[in-house]
Amino acid sequence: MSHLAQRRWYPPVVLIAALVLLPLSVLLLSWGEVDGEIWSHLWDTQMPRLLGNTLSLVLGVGSGVVLLGVSLAWLTALCEFPGRKWLDWALMLPFAIPAYVLAFVFVGLLDFAGPVQNLLRELFGSGLRLPRVRSTGGVITVLVLVFYPYVYLLARNAFLAQGRGLMEAARVLGLSPWQAFWRVALPMARPAIGAGLALAIMETLADFGAVSVFNFDTFTTAIYKTWYGFYSLSSATQLASLLLLVVMLALYVERRSRGASRAGNERARSAPLYRLRGVKALAASAWCGLVFLCAFVVPMLQLLAWFWQRGRFDFDERYLGLILHTLYLGGLAALVTVTVAMLLAFARRLTPTRRMHGLVGLANLGYALPGSVLAVALMLAFSWLDNRLVIPLSSALGGAGKPLLLGSLYALLLAYLVRFMAVAYGPLEGSLARIRPSLPEASRSLGVGGARLFGRIYLPLLLPGTLSAALLVFVDVLKEMPATLLMRPFGWDTLAVRVFEMTSEGEWARASLPALSLVLVGLLPVIGLIRRSARRYG
Repeated sequence: MSHLAQRRWYPPVVLIAALVLLPLSVLLLSWGEVDGEIWSHLWDTQMPRLLGNTLSLVLGVGSGVVLLGVSLAWLTALCEFPGRKWLDWALMLPFAIPAYVLAFVFVGLLDFAGPVQNLLRELFGSGLRLPRVRSTGGVITVLVLVFYPYVYLLARNAFLAQGRGLMEAARVLGLSPWQAFWRVALPMARPAIGAGLALAIMETLADFGAVSVFNFDTFTTAIYKTWYGFYSLSSATQLASLLLLVVMLALYVERRSRGASRAGNERARSAPLYRLRGVKALAASAWCGLVFLCAFVVPMLQLLAWFWQRGRFDFDERYLGLILHTLYLGGLAALVTVTVAMLLAFARRLTPTRRMHGLVGLANLGYALPGSVLAVALMLAFSWLDNRLVIPLSSALGGAGKPLLLGSLYALLLAYLVRFMAVAYGPLEGSLARIRPSLPEASRSLGVGGARLFGRIYLPLLLPGTLSAALLVFVDVLKEMPATLLMRPFGWDTLAVRVFEMTSEGEWARASLPALSLVLVGLLPVIGLIRRSARRYG
């Protein structure tokens, strides 16, 4: 491809990277003016608790997801025990449950007035009380059960990809299965485990719904309260910048701890290496089954019970409006995000320069921005544009002189685009990489180029990756709560917002209907992920 044709890709990619860097720039510029009174109040009443709670969550959830994810991955990937074949894929199903849904289910079940404690008091006397579910341990437990699949999936694939040779060599050298795990399998899987841990930590720091249900103050809840309680968008933005700093610090520590480890590249193996018998087999089945029971079966049964008790009566015209708003936002965001991500994937393929790779990398940084951080940064930027540009221009032209950007659908779609660009880019880039350069070159030699080349060659081959990317973005947008809650236009409530409203009032049963809807939609990409993994290692 000529240098002139390659240069044509730079303007759109630079524009996309600039849109992603806009929130980061706003976060830095927000410190130009500090409200001393609000910050004094925050420091005296909330900041030490916010820092302590955030550190507790990072350490607790990080340790928990590694413990659950690695142990489950090792058992299902390398061991044979009763139930392994169905537990292998069933343990991925908690991916479909949003954190805030599992949070209100656990609180509703285990709170003092919940069915579990009521039953225990009937059986063992009124003096019996379980530990408080609304506690640091309760939040950590819920987030671990929601986010362990990140580590489980990547660690399982890493263990399967290590092949038989290394483990059999370890056995020949006299190492027991436990020693082989610590000395061979675990060190080789560290890059995959570290990547899963990084994703879990980012999601933990970005979480708003689950910690709100538990009344557990973190940076995300403080951002929301500062914006809606103090009506100070600049102070909320400054808090968001501190949260982003914590996210970047956590990612840096994870990358440094990973060191120079590299994944193994042996031939993949699907048959288990160790056949567990007797007590060991029962313990493996019990451990995997217990995690699946707590993370998926019990929450789904409780949601169904609440739905039949109360939630089904909320299915009316208003609820249909919530569904339409949710599907419309998800579909439109998926269309825009996949289109832009495809442009980035083609730019990187057709312009293989270091500068282009850097720009595409910048355009995919948005996934590291928590939804609350992204929302307040974009709101501050659009508020400035409305006050300095849109309103004066509208007034000069004889218009109403009202803000057009802040609180608009365009602002919310931009937030989704920045937040989920990397989610769409991954499947598209992978699909495009599998298309041999000889195919489009042969088409050009036959006189097929431009739009016809894309429609006849690229589009059919990219269709599976495009559908996967669109589905992933669609479901992520449906479950996204902080950005939607802060930036949605007036009257544009969604299922996630409805869950937040009902759980804020303690209406667990009424929250079951939108929660079940979100879980059922979320199962689609999870099932696709399971099928893809089965084809790869089956």
